[in-house]
Amino acid sequence: MEQKRMPQNLKGPMPKIPARGGRTQWIFLLMLIGLVVWSFLTPLTQPQTLPISEVLTKIKAGEVQKIVIDGTNLQVTLKSGGTASSTREPGGSFLENLTQAGIDPALVSDGISVKQSFPWVDVLLNFLPIILLAFFFFYFLRQARGGASDILSFGRSRAKLFVGGRQSRVTFSDVAGVDEAKRELEEVVDFLQNPGKYRALGARIPKGVLLVGPAGTGKTLLARAVAGEAKVAFYSMSGSEFMEMLVGVGAARVRDLFDTAKRNSPAIIFIDEIESIGRQRGLGITGGHEEREQTLNQILTEMDGFTPTDNVIVLAATNRPELLDPALTRPGRFDRHVVLDLPDINGRKDIFKIHMRGKPMGPDVDLDKITKRTVGFSGADIENMLNEAAILAARLNKKMIGMPDLEEAATKVKLGPEKKRLQSPEERKMTAYHEAGHAIVASQLPHMDPVHRVSIVSRGLALGFTEIPPAADKYHHTKTELLERVISLLGGRASEEVIFKEFSAGASSDLAQATSIVRKMVTELGMSSLGPISLTSWDMDWFGAFRDQGSPISEEMAGKVDREINKILVEAYAQAKQVLEKNLPKLDKVAALLLEKETIEEEEFKKLTEGN
Repeated sequence: MEQKRMPQNLKGPMPKIPARGGRTQWIFLLMLIGLVVWSFLTPLTQPQTLPISEVLTKIKAGEVQKIVIDGTNLQVTLKSGGTASSTREPGGSFLENLTQAGIDPALVSDGISVKQSFPWVDVLLNFLPIILLAFFFFYFLRQARGGASDILSFGRSRAKLFVGGRQSRVTFSDVAGVDEAKRELEEVVDFLQNPGKYRALGARIPKGVLLVGPAGTGKTLLARAVAGEAKVAFYSMSGSEFMEMLVGVGAARVRDLFDTAKRNSPAIIFIDEIESIGRQRGLGITGGHEEREQTLNQILTEMDGFTPTDNVIVLAATNRPELLDPALTRPGRFDRHVVLDLPDINGRKDIFKIHMRGKPMGPDVDLDKITKRTVGFSGADIENMLNEAAILAARLNKKMIGMPDLEEAATKVKLGPEKKRLQSPEERKMTAYHEAGHAIVASQLPHMDPVHRVSIVSRGLALGFTEIPPAADKYHHTKTELLERVISLLGGRASEEVIFKEFSAGASSDLAQATSIVRKMVTELGMSSLGPISLTSWDMDWFGAFRDQGSPISEEMAGKVDREINKILVEAYAQAKQVLEKNLPKLDKVAALLLEKETIEEEEFKKLTEGN
């Protein structure tokens, strides 16, 4: 189960830089708002402006109530209630000007006063543009310096550091279904914690451990469990994070990551999706000078440079091991290859128990039944299924998760959610007979698994579905089992021809699956009249790498392959028609019930098809 963590970068720009940039933008915004408000608060009607000669005339006529002198500006208040402004000549005083003009200052009713205030507004308005320019210059200079710092940090590792398990609470107890892989990694953890026990016997620490398996089987979860158990520095990084637009950045980041890990040893480096940088060299258009190959070469060099005293182990995960360069996967670099398969029935049961923690289950939940129901599910599928079941139960206002919720969640994860599509009666009838054809044919073949559910409810792109999950975990399939699988896939198309004497486009997916199975039987598995021969275009070279050999067969052999595939498919289709023609009453019963109920479960289907 994934826990919340607080990862921290090893190096790079401080995380507070974006916050300061955000505060600066807020300051600019507030200043702009203030200027707008100030402009609106400024009176739109300015006082009347008079020449100084007219002001003197009004004083002499006794029309002035009050005069306020502000430097060279005069604020005149008239007895009529109006106001006016004027400007006098600089130098001297206004009272001397009145005396020279022969005007008695006493004619101003409320007298003449002098305003003794500093002109802050004038100064601010005069210097504000200069201040803003200086502020903008400083801001952009700092941004440019920050950008230069980011460029210089391109070569630094972007790995996340988890120290001593404090920031990753996932342990081996949270991982199930991969017991063999857990034992392999428990030895790695024990070596890091107790290296003396192994060195006393001459054992060497493995330089690298490669986790290989399909998507969703728990490779990343297992690496997190190692971080929680090891109690050492754990550096996690995705393979794509090494790549950048600038040439040489990936190699620089590899050097920085390994140097940091060595300084903090004992340590573990985890590289997820390593195939993004570890692909086979020499296959690119630009030869050996492309960025990916330089990064891979640096990883090879760093892993060769480990000494027995470094105590640094590289963990890597991939689901495409055939793409990796042989020099990377050889012993001495990745000494151990740990394969994670899809869990078996016991593994699925343990995974269910882990992910059921904190989820109230109803008394009708049968863990053994739901475990058998989910053959082929990965750990991620099971976690998603339980989450979907909990969501469905909450949507229905239930207090506990019931068996119907788990059944619906399993179908949803495998086939997609239900879709209510409007179909004409003719389309609906054809869909019912199509799915009934699959089910009837499968029920009459001795090596096919029991039909679990038949439905004409649309899911995903399909208008209906027939669920035939494996009754048990199978790792080998015989030729008879594969042929019967092909016959059951063609049962839907055969039913359309038997009942309607017509074909529909609904069988396109069935035909594609049947053709794919038969093609593998002929070209890869040697299950045809062509004999035990593999005709695939991928072959293993001397170094253990898979390479595309182009077209390995002649045109004559390709024609034989096509004719053999066609022969097997035609014979399988004829057998499907033969089964349906012998069981027409059962076919009609199943189709009629599907039109009535839309979905038929396993027990009800068995009752319909029992007997002759």
